[in-house]
Amino acid sequence: MTIQKTGVDRRTQRTRLALRDALLSLLVEKSWDELSVQDICTRANIGRSTFYLHFPSKEELLSGSLDDLRGALSAAADGGTKAKAPLAFVHGLLEHLHEQRRLCRSIFGRRSAHTVQMRFREMVGKLVADNLGGLTPASWKREAAVRYLAGALVEMLAWWIDSQPVRPIDEIEQFYLRLAEPVVDELRHG
Repeated sequence: MTIQKTGVDRRTQRTRLALRDALLSLLVEKSWDELSVQDICTRANIGRSTFYLHFPSKEELLSGSLDDLRGALSAAADGGTKAKAPLAFVHGLLEHLHEQRRLCRSIFGRRSAHTVQMRFREMVGKLVADNLGGLTPASWKREAAVRYLAGALVEMLAWWIDSQPVRPIDEIEQFYLRLAEPVVDELRHG
C-alpha cells in the first residue's frame, strides 16, 4: 500500500519516506529499545539534524508513520465498494500486514516493542472509531464497543501474522466481520 502525504513538497516527502522505510526495516532487525535515532539516520542516509527538522523523536516518526497508514486505509475504505460498510478498512489493513508480514512478526513478537504495539493499537482504535462514528452518537457504549472491536482485531492480527499455514486474507476478514456483527448491530439498534 502506497502512503503519500499531499500538500508537502517532494523533497520533504522523500526524506520522510526514507526515514519511515529505515525505521520499518530496522524494526525487523532490532527491538524498539535498541533502536536509536542515529541508526535510523544511518539507514536512511540522512543527517541527524535533518531527522530533527522533521521529527522530534523516534516515537514521533513512528506515530507519523502509523498516521500515514491510517489515512491511507481510511481513504481506500472510503473509495472502495464497501464504503458504507462498517469496518470497511479491515481488508486493506490485512493486505498491508500480509505484505509486511516479516515486520509484523517482529513487532508482535518482541516484549520490548511495547511502545510500537501500543501505538499500533491506538491506530486500530482510531480506525474503528472513525469507521463506526456515524452509527451512533458518542456514548459510553460506543467507546466500549470501539475498544472491544479494536482489541479483538489486534489480537486476531497478532495470531494471524504468526499462524501456519497462513489463512487467506478474505477468510480472516469475513471471520472477523462475522464476530463483530453483533456488536455493530447493537450500536445501530441498541
